[in-house]
Amino acid sequence: MTTVPYLLVRHKIKDFDKWKLIFDNYSTIREAGGSKGGLLFRNTDDPSEIVAIFKWDTIENARKFAESENLKKRMQVAGITEKPDIYILEEVERVV
Repeated sequence: MTTVPYLLVRHKIKDFDKWKLIFDNYSTIREAGGSKGGLLFRNTDDPSEIVAIFKWDTIENARKFAESENLKKRMQVAGITEKPDIYILEEVERVV
């Protein structure tokens, strides 16, 4: 099986609309860094908590993106209220 890398990010935000605008405007940078798209979730019990899961082209590119100073600065501007949890994952199996 070919390894499929993912980047999972969980963080809390102050203002969803402000955060979403910045998140959406960052899509071309994600794509240039190797993102193949993903899913965005919002906690139903705590709407300030966001989880994003992105499929990535390589583990190395996912790690490079996650560790970039540009991403850290962008998160600050977007109103992230705490240190985000960021995980580099590889798909092991699809289950039902």
